Amino acid sequence: MQNGTDLYALHIDGASFVKACGGPCTEGCVTLARIGDDSWALSDSKRPDAQPLRFTTEELDAAGIDPARFGLNV
Repeated sequence: MQNGTDLYALHIDGASFVKACGGPCTEGCVTLARIGDDSWALSDSKRPDAQPLRFTTEELDAAGIDPARFGLNV
């Protein structure tokens, strides 16, 4: 939680997920979507029924994930 925002309270219906893998994907991969200011959802395209995990930009940065690398605006 950052700045009092519960990331899991943000609605992600209609969020536009893009492939966020590091190389050629043939079986599916991780997908990423912006869900709010400084808020992101990360999912596994191989497990479409699994709830996406939610992260702040700071948390993605700490994990070495740059949304701009996948065409998403930070």
